[in-house]
Amino acid sequence: MNILYSAHSGLRYLVVLVALAAIAYFAYGLATKKPAGKAVRILGSTFVGLVDLQILLGLLMVALGRFYPALIGHIVLMVLAAGVVHTLLVLNRKRATPGFTLPLVAVLLGLALIWGGIAAIQRGLFQSIPYYPLPV
Repeated sequence: MNILYSAHSGLRYLVVLVALAAIAYFAYGLATKKPAGKAVRILGSTFVGLVDLQILLGLLMVALGRFYPALIGHIVLMVLAAGVVHTLLVLNRKRATPGFTLPLVAVLLGLALIWGGIAAIQRGLFQSIPYYPLPV
């Protein structure tokens, strides 16, 4: 369980790093009014894939017994973040001419919901606590 906790805890840095890269790229593309290309799909898919992996690791920890009541808000906000990001990126992909606005909004909203989910368990984005098994 300690390995799973460490993976879940460490993956958040990659999620934030990809989110920041995506925000910068989408904002630059929006500002320069250039057409959205393959990189928009790659960055969006990378971000949403990492969020999905983060949720999977978290749900595995809950399934293996790592649960306390504050996690309810955390889980709800994280699943909502994934849903919002998935929905907006799919909507952008299905447009006649995909752009930068929906992916930018998707990542910004996703990151805001992720931050709220982390706050639900009373932690900061870059704050970590050591893993301690919950008493049985």
